[in-house]
Amino acid sequence: MIQLDEKTYLYLLFIIPVMIVLFVLLQIWKKRTQRKFADLSLLKQLTPEKSNFKSTLKLILLLLGVAFLTLALVNPKMGTKLETVKREGVDIVFAVDVSKSMLAEDIAPNRLEKAKRLVSEIINQLASDRIGIIAYAGQAFPQLPITTDYGAAKMFLQNMNTDMLSSQGTAIDQAINLATTFFDNEEQTNRVLFIISDGEDHSEGSISQSVENATNEGIRIFTIGVGNEKGAPIPLKRNGIVESLKRDRQGEVVITKMNEKTLKDIASEGNGEYINGENTEEAVTFIKEQLDRIDKTEFEAKQFAEYKDQFQWFLGAGLLFLFLDVFVLDRKTKWLKKLNLFNER
Repeated sequence: MIQLDEKTYLYLLFIIPVMIVLFVLLQIWKKRTQRKFADLSLLKQLTPEKSNFKSTLKLILLLLGVAFLTLALVNPKMGTKLETVKREGVDIVFAVDVSKSMLAEDIAPNRLEKAKRLVSEIINQLASDRIGIIAYAGQAFPQLPITTDYGAAKMFLQNMNTDMLSSQGTAIDQAINLATTFFDNEEQTNRVLFIISDGEDHSEGSISQSVENATNEGIRIFTIGVGNEKGAPIPLKRNGIVESLKRDRQGEVVITKMNEKTLKDIASEGNGEYINGENTEEAVTFIKEQLDRIDKTEFEAKQFAEYKDQFQWFLGAGLLFLFLDVFVLDRKTKWLKKLNLFNER
């Protein structure tokens, strides 16, 4: 397991492409200037020891030096010991609706981005709970199994979009059915499922039956509504620019509306609560209060401990490359000239 101490210094790596561009421009300018001064064949006779390759080699050494010194500033740390710790918490699965209706912009910036922000803020409030993520549209798909790695959860969450599932629609029953398989029976803990959706449902099966099966497994179902009942059209974008609006078979613009009733019914049957997600702060505060009321169960989790600094290796490599860059001269080296590796005779 690797940790990065100072990720901000990674921006220094942008110096490398700038240096490459400046080097190319410098070489172009030098060639043009030399052509104005004298014929190329005459220049070769005047400077027989000048190497055409060494300038590129020096640049490569310099770039490697900058790259390794930057990584030294970032200070990568390596986990050297894996230990088992005991925690008390709740198993939580987030089922996020990624159907096309979640692109509606009746809630800023759109329903899906709002849903992702809500989940991210909820994760920020957690301490020792385990979490998993499901994406669903016409089908449900596991995004992240139950884990205590909140950083990984946020990464998977941010990558979710409406194009990740080919089958469109909103099959809430499949999301609930999949969630029942996420929880570990061997490490029984209190179980919670959050469904974040606009409430539109095109399930072929029975949601009530799925909810009943989940509650029989000890799962409490909370629903979070994103959107509003007035609704909005579904913009179809390319490169962030709206090209058209989604239309039905008759050519009419589709207006998608949040269905609070469906979400409230699911929460009621699932022994949970319905939360309107329009106000993020209020929704997250309410959810935290609900989770605090749930009894915590002890479980074991493995995590890395005793992280050791690794910057010294990168610092040494960086200084070595800079040292070589200083002592590599632009003129030809005798033993390299004999080998003729770069066709410089």
